[in-house]
Amino acid sequence: MTRMMTGSARMTAARIAAPIGATAALLGTLTGCSTAAEAEVPVDASYRDGTYQANGTYQSPNGSENIIVVIELENDLVADVEITINPNNPTTANYQGQFADGIGDIVIGEDIDTLDVTVVAGSSLTSNGFREALTAIKADALES
Repeated sequence: MTRMMTGSARMTAARIAAPIGATAALLGTLTGCSTAAEAEVPVDASYRDGTYQANGTYQSPNGSENIIVVIELENDLVADVEITINPNNPTTANYQGQFADGIGDIVIGEDIDTLDVTVVAGSSLTSNGFREALTAIKADALES
């Protein structure tokens, strides 16, 4: 048996279906997105020993933030890491401080090409700045 919808029922169904369809289309588009850093395939590059510094920026709910990352490399391994925090507010100061305090435990002794820092001591956004700085440090330290 085929059921006929009234004009009012069709309008209600359209109001419900349109946002669902738009959301599904948006999700399909977003899942195909990636940043250049995520798309990079890890390589086994060689890096010059030394100490390298770079600024890493990221967006927080409070606006643009940045950290300064200093990494010492020895035989492509992270021998030391130092984070200088530059918070714009107390919340950012808390998260950047937690990140700076915990990053060494994660990266020291690791091959620079294998680093994939996402969350450190509850701070997930600061890692975006770290990854940006790490990309610049790798480019600077890369042996030609």
